[in-house]
Amino acid sequence: MSDGQASTDIDPEPPRVTYTFCRYCPASCGVKVTVEGNRVLRIGPDKQNPHSWRDFCAKGRTANRLVEHPRRITTPLRRVGDRYVSATWEEAIADIAARMNAAITAGGPDAVGIYTGNPAGFSSSNLVFMNGWLDGIGTHNRYAVGSVDQNAVHVVAEAMYGSPLMVLTSDIDNCDHFLIIGANPAVSAWNWVESAPDGWARALERQRHGATIVVIDPVRTESADKADIHVAVRPGQDWALLLAMVKIIFDEDLQHRGDCADLVDQLPRLRQLAERADLTDLASRCDVDIDRIRSLARGFATAPRAMAITRTGLSLHAAGTIAEWLGHVLNLITGRTDRPGGRRFQPGYVDTLRLADLAGSAPHTSRVAGRGLVAGAHALAELPEEITTPGHGRIRAMVINCGNPVVSGPDGTKLDAALAELDLLVAIDFVQRESHRHAHWLLPAVHWLERDDLLALTSSLHDQPYIQYGAKVVEPPGQAREEWRIFLDLALAMRTPLFGARGLNGFIRATRALARLFHTPALAFDPRWIDRLIIATSRKFNGRRTTWRTLMAHPHGIVLGPREYGHFRDALRTPGKRVLLAPDEFLTRARELLADPPPTAPATHPFLLGNQRRRHSMNSWLNELPGLHTAGKNNDIVMHPADAGKLGIRAGDLVRVSSPTAAIEVRAILSDRPRPGVVTIDHGWGSRVFDPEGGEPPESYGTNRNLLVDTAAIDPLSQTSALNAVYVAVERIDPSPEDA
Repeated sequence: MSDGQASTDIDPEPPRVTYTFCRYCPASCGVKVTVEGNRVLRIGPDKQNPHSWRDFCAKGRTANRLVEHPRRITTPLRRVGDRYVSATWEEAIADIAARMNAAITAGGPDAVGIYTGNPAGFSSSNLVFMNGWLDGIGTHNRYAVGSVDQNAVHVVAEAMYGSPLMVLTSDIDNCDHFLIIGANPAVSAWNWVESAPDGWARALERQRHGATIVVIDPVRTESADKADIHVAVRPGQDWALLLAMVKIIFDEDLQHRGDCADLVDQLPRLRQLAERADLTDLASRCDVDIDRIRSLARGFATAPRAMAITRTGLSLHAAGTIAEWLGHVLNLITGRTDRPGGRRFQPGYVDTLRLADLAGSAPHTSRVAGRGLVAGAHALAELPEEITTPGHGRIRAMVINCGNPVVSGPDGTKLDAALAELDLLVAIDFVQRESHRHAHWLLPAVHWLERDDLLALTSSLHDQPYIQYGAKVVEPPGQAREEWRIFLDLALAMRTPLFGARGLNGFIRATRALARLFHTPALAFDPRWIDRLIIATSRKFNGRRTTWRTLMAHPHGIVLGPREYGHFRDALRTPGKRVLLAPDEFLTRARELLADPPPTAPATHPFLLGNQRRRHSMNSWLNELPGLHTAGKNNDIVMHPADAGKLGIRAGDLVRVSSPTAAIEVRAILSDRPRPGVVTIDHGWGSRVFDPEGGEPPESYGTNRNLLVDTAAIDPLSQTSALNAVYVAVERIDPSPEDA
């Protein structure tokens, strides 16, 4: 450089660190993100987080891979013939609003439907503004991922405790006896609606100090490997085992007299059900020896402190709600509720039960199947007929909000064909997935690394009072837009009052005008207004309410107080603040199950299909990402060697798995982990990821095992599809290498 020549070089911005939390699952692990410019360099656990970092896994570690996905949608895309072309947001919102209003004019508010997937559940702003938009329209056609794996929890909570959101958390650190049914916390962490960070490691620590771990599962899972006792129950018959345990506890007078007298109502009705059940019949149904059931019941009832944990594995059957109910019954009649070492209600900083009372949805019966809402949504299994069956209220315009129901739900072929009939299909997501292949509009969403979040509505699901603000780490690419704004803009364009509140739209327009006039974006109404109101009205802990300033000053999160007992009874929404132990619908369903003969496999389909979870899977998304599943991006069928030997199947053989609904092809793995007669295939695989702009062939990994499931196979109480109760046939379709 010559004298007098000024340097134009600019020193690069040094890497910066942001602390936030992962929003892939309820564990909500605290993470430390290192960023250079607008690019994530690395993601690690935030070891300064006082609550939630110890379940950190590869999903969080590779979160930036989804942000940088080579096929990510970064601008609104409109379908023109067989291809997609870029459009502006103004064009997208105007066209979608006009077509939705036309559908409503022709078929009423229910002509608009929505499906909400798992990712939306970890964005409060998404859910709040989505429901505000739907309330303005007045549609009842709302479908959600809950009917895939979660509804039983809400049905039982509403019937017994008076609120579908009254979820109990686990006091792991004081427990002496863990009865774990249908869960594999060694892989999936200690969460299914509730969240107990590092829960499995904490349970193992209790085991080292003398606690007993019992795992009830048809498969010898990773958790069962560490358990003191593993019971390979017959799939779908957990309810029979649990009812047998209840019967033995009553017969041997092992119940907790105080709680049975003071905490619960309807005890005689439950006793009568147990007394009339035949122990030999129940043992035969669940395929567990009577003496072993007695040992299980006595061990649970006489342990100083104990808890029964019921999870996803038992809910994906036609009797799933009854099994979930009986798990709660076991805790209640033995004094394990709201006591150390058991299950308790942990109030969060937001009174979500009160909010649910205020915002509860009106009852509604679905047009075709005639079923009611569960936790504010109808069953995914009903969606195809609601689209294809003629009549007023038939769905003609549909939004898929960050979901992949063709892969997540039953008989995806049927749903795919129905989606092709819609006049308008809008997909909000990062990439174009299997469920979006007929979409008229693809709208680019933002990743949790690209938005702020206050997950206030889940604050009571943590096992201790805790709050953290999820800070944005990087700016979204291109024209990717937060979902809340999409729904708000649609409400304004459709002239439908957000939240059904007249005058609110005008107020929102006025705040936007002020923001433009004064060049101050914060003046425009957005989720932070709601976040600040939530904090200002939040519950007090230790006599103090958290302030916005305090929240912002603690990027690692704040533990608001110790784990407490004594909140359960006050939280009940039932008459007299007593638990309804034996609701009518549960008794009726239990009697039906007892009256029916035990299910048996038909000769043509002799195997029962189950599921298993990989630690790095997240339902039907993330499986295609680089850095995940380094051992192989595929799913296989796992068979017991004795079953495979009878069919001449060897490890690595390609086999056809068929049900009356469909057939798929997968490779065979031989293992003695599943009990004989049970085969398992991972769910969530087989979704194509398309290239809507470049036109390259779609990428796909694995096979969609849910194609084998009939939409008619559901739990009548929770409306959950019986994804783990399908009888299948298995046959080899190519020779093993040794036979070649």
